[in-house]
Amino acid sequence: MSVPASEGFSHPQPRPRLSVEELLAAKNTQPIRSLDDLAADTFESDEELEEFLAFTYAERRRDAA
Repeated sequence: MSVPASEGFSHPQPRPRLSVEELLAAKNTQPIRSLDDLAADTFESDEELEEFLAFTYAERRRDAA
């Protein structure tokens, strides 16, 4: 027995389309004013950064081979 395509399936209601400005306001974002706004202390030391870079470069070379 076949079931009509419209039965048993519910389609999500479309969300209202918001402008970029509305989306940013909803997230309470602020514009980037300088590169300092993007700065982050990701690595504990210069050595940790160097290890990460060496690993990243080695993986790129491995994948390219």
